[in-house]
Amino acid sequence: MGGIADNIQLIRDRIAAAALACGRQPQEITLVAVSKNFPAECIHEAIAAGQFHFGENRVQEAESKIPGFRATPDLHWHMIGHLQSNKAQRAAELFDVIHSVDSVKLARRLSQASVSLGKIIPILIQVDLGHEETKFGAESREVADITNAILNLQGLRLDGLMTIPPYFEEPDHARPYFAALRELSLSLAREMPGCLGRGDLSMGMSHDFEAAIQEGATIVRIGTAIFGERSRG
Repeated sequence: MGGIADNIQLIRDRIAAAALACGRQPQEITLVAVSKNFPAECIHEAIAAGQFHFGENRVQEAESKIPGFRATPDLHWHMIGHLQSNKAQRAAELFDVIHSVDSVKLARRLSQASVSLGKIIPILIQVDLGHEETKFGAESREVADITNAILNLQGLRLDGLMTIPPYFEEPDHARPYFAALRELSLSLAREMPGCLGRGDLSMGMSHDFEAAIQEGATIVRIGTAIFGERSRG
């Protein structure tokens, strides 16, 4: 691993190559640098390298970081981890985008929070395609009903779908999960034109983001390949 700036440039180059290889434009893909378990100093390094989208997994950790960057313009904070409905108010206060909406209950809490704040929060529905005990998300068959419910809520803008597939040593083994999310998005768009706003697909991490891009990802969430291995503590 090089320095954070070098790593970001390398990831950008790989994103561009993966996009161009499948007839897409690099600017179609948003790089979210996943800064969970890394200190503010690392985030400052990334900002100096021109990175402005950051992802955090936990509200509690975000509370100790995000307020310190309020004076920095153009930053976008993405909530990418599991979100309990009792933390919806604080998440709405802290984050600019929430990727992990997995129930109507959570969507309603976020709606109430965003209305109280006078905000419109872009959200994604997290879909559980791998059915692992340690992962969260709505079942595919539930997504249409959740989508319908969100479209009737104030303060939210549904912009797409998110998933976290099982980990595979061979990135291509994750392709069926990425393809399934893309197909689900297309199916929803046929049934309810315009229901997914920007039509974002948040999928792909450090080890498999190139495969995700080739299957239609518009947002990739990269932590280790930018910041290095995380401390566990």
